[in-house]
Amino acid sequence: MTDLARQAALEVLTAVREQDAYTNLVLPAVLRRHGLTGRDAGLVTELASGTVRRQGTYDAVLAACVDRPLRRLTPDVLDVLRLGTHQLLATRVPPHAAIDTSVELARSVVGSRPAGLVNAVLRKVSERDLDGWLAEVAPPRESGSDQHDAVVHSHPAWVVAELRKAVGADEVQALLAADNDPPRVTLVARPGLATRDELPGEPTRLSPHGVVLEGGDPGSVPAVAEGRAGVQDEGSQLVALALAGADLDGDDRHWADWCAGPGGKSALLGGLAAQQGAALLAVERAHHRAGLVRRNLATSPASYLVVTGDGTRPPVRPGSLDRVLVDAPCSGLGALRRRPEARWRRSRNDLRGLVPLQRSLLDSAITSTRPGGVVLYATCSPALSETGGVVSKVLEQRDDVELADLRPVLSQVEDCDGPLEGTLQLWPHRHGTDAMFMALLRRKG
Repeated sequence: MTDLARQAALEVLTAVREQDAYTNLVLPAVLRRHGLTGRDAGLVTELASGTVRRQGTYDAVLAACVDRPLRRLTPDVLDVLRLGTHQLLATRVPPHAAIDTSVELARSVVGSRPAGLVNAVLRKVSERDLDGWLAEVAPPRESGSDQHDAVVHSHPAWVVAELRKAVGADEVQALLAADNDPPRVTLVARPGLATRDELPGEPTRLSPHGVVLEGGDPGSVPAVAEGRAGVQDEGSQLVALALAGADLDGDDRHWADWCAGPGGKSALLGGLAAQQGAALLAVERAHHRAGLVRRNLATSPASYLVVTGDGTRPPVRPGSLDRVLVDAPCSGLGALRRRPEARWRRSRNDLRGLVPLQRSLLDSAITSTRPGGVVLYATCSPALSETGGVVSKVLEQRDDVELADLRPVLSQVEDCDGPLEGTLQLWPHRHGTDAMFMALLRRKG
């Protein structure tokens, strides 16, 4: 009989591969379908998430143990092999149990003949521990550190190169290692609706509205179930706080979230706007994501309007807004802890395609902001082309905007200097957050 937890984990891997699903989003549905809770649910989460994170390392090990290129294996068999390798090299599951359950899983999914292959390959994998395999399959560091770190830390080599340029050679390994640490679940109390004192968990260090959940299902927290709180990384909370806390002269009534979906930052911004007597406009291009924004803002104390529209062609008059958040679509290289599968889906070409869109969104937001108003440009990526590169180019092309110093606005955050003077860059290994970049631009009067 197939082990239910491993069957569920395999279903998650299949959804990630076939449907471009995100592990953390598909997991709850799979757990509910199988009725798994407690320790069993924790095992499924570890097996699925850990396998996706360390896929690059495990493929290098499997390539040394299989007598054919991995691309010639059926996807189902390769998923079973990766799942078994994770148990053998990164968990406390006894080797015989990891192998036997993987063989049975293969037999139930693809038949007896592939099950024999799984048995033979995983027995080879079990002959060494992880360090032993890395010593054999990782290219020598002196022959190209990007390739070495790509195997050791399970990141594509181009991602290693981008992160090395952003954080520096001295810290890149610490950053890569942090990307493979499961992130803590962080909740946010939405101002005007909840306080963090009523949320279970330890108060966050940098955001006054957050707590780190000790464990369990966030949806079971009453404030979350009622829409008065939400799940939100501390870095994302700081983005909203940075926009709301920037100094502003004159009117302060019209705020906007330029790329609002799915609405987590909009919900926090709405509470902060209400405290200052401002209204919030949320703009989202995708219709279904605009629906998620409306759901997140449904309980907001702020006056708000959600518009399905394109931020590059804004639905407002030029110079009509006081504060605008541009949380631009990006490569997501700053959230690889939370969405580990993104590292295998993105390519360097994605960066080339995203940068013009990011510039266009920032440019239109500046045009829509009044003289004296502010725009906060943010990305969940530390890649220099998406951060300082975008801001520098827009500053070169416009003489009606200046880069303001964001550091006094978030003075509680240390060791966070960005690539341009006055910008901020958060890091998983330094701050325990996603690697959010922030730049504050002020429209000249």
